[in-house]
Amino acid sequence: MPFLKADVRHPMALPDGTVVPGLVHLKVAIDHPRIEVGEFSYYSDRAVPDDIAGTIAPYLFAFSREKLTIGKFVQMAEGTRFITSSANHPMGGVTTFPFRVFNPATVMGYLDLPAKDTVVGNDVWFGHGVMVMPGVTIGSGAIVAAGSVVTRDVPPYAIVGGNPAGVIRMRFPAETVERLLAIAWWDWPVEKIEARLAALEQGDLAALEA
Repeated sequence: MPFLKADVRHPMALPDGTVVPGLVHLKVAIDHPRIEVGEFSYYSDRAVPDDIAGTIAPYLFAFSREKLTIGKFVQMAEGTRFITSSANHPMGGVTTFPFRVFNPATVMGYLDLPAKDTVVGNDVWFGHGVMVMPGVTIGSGAIVAAGSVVTRDVPPYAIVGGNPAGVIRMRFPAETVERLLAIAWWDWPVEKIEARLAALEQGDLAALEA
């Protein structure tokens, strides 16, 4: 019986069986028409709010034109936020004040502003308090350092940090990154992943490829 369970809201428990309420499977917890989440991706917080979607993507609405796509096995520390395109203000004139939203007749009047999807790959780790800006794509295997503000695309298996976030270093050489992306272990059946944990944790690419 696999210990990884994709269909439970709180997948972490202590040795005595006590469930850890601060760790939540996003795919189970989120029901939002503009958010797509892969299995086993989680959000961790000391006090998890009831509205997980509104917490991680506070400006993404059911009527928004952009989407937030999150891959599998993504790890989000407390305070991870996605600022999506619907948060933008008009900048074509001399003021950015959103006058139209205060008039019921024109409250939807800014839907013509540019809208770009935000995409997160698989096995991405977000440190505490990360903010991701609209339209960013973050490659699989990336690590985003705590407190970073991500304003541009992040390559797969890069470690980025700062405001704006820049590449600190790559986790692996380019050839290794290509092999890891080809292996795509996150798409394996859960039984196979658990059987290959040692190779995953030790970075044994030959065993994973075999």
